[in-house]
Amino acid sequence: MAGAVGGEKDVYDEINITPMLDLAYVLLVIFIIMTTATVQGIKVNLPKASAQPSLAENKTKAITITADGTLYLDTFPVSMAELESNLRQYRAANPNLPVIIKADSTIQYQRVVDVLDLLGRLDITRLGLVTQKIVK
Repeated sequence: MAGAVGGEKDVYDEINITPMLDLAYVLLVIFIIMTTATVQGIKVNLPKASAQPSLAENKTKAITITADGTLYLDTFPVSMAELESNLRQYRAANPNLPVIIKADSTIQYQRVVDVLDLLGRLDITRLGLVTQKIVK
C-alpha cells in the first residue's frame, strides 16, 4: 500500500469537455480571422456615382415583328416605309445607332430578311437579334 495515493480508485462517470470546447473556440477564432483576412483583398478608391437617375434617353431602337406580321418601332406600329424613314432620321442623329430585332418564332423568315435588308441599306451595323434562353 505504499504506492496508493489517497486510497480511492473511483471511476469517473462524466467526461470533462472543457478542454475540447476550448480547442473548438480557438479554432473558430482562427477561422474567423483567416476568412476576414482573405476577403479584404486590395484596397482601391472606387468612383462615386450620382444618386440621381440618368436623364439620357435610351438610344437603342427595338424593331418587333408580331405573329401576324405587324411591325413595331419601339412600341409604335409602323409600315415598312415608315420604319425606313424613322430609322433614317435616327441614323442621321446617331451614326452608331444600335438596333435590336424581336421577331415571333412563327412568322415567315422573309419578313425578318426584309427588315435586315432595310437595315443594311441604311448602313446600320450595330444589330442584335433577341432570342429566348433555353431552359435545361
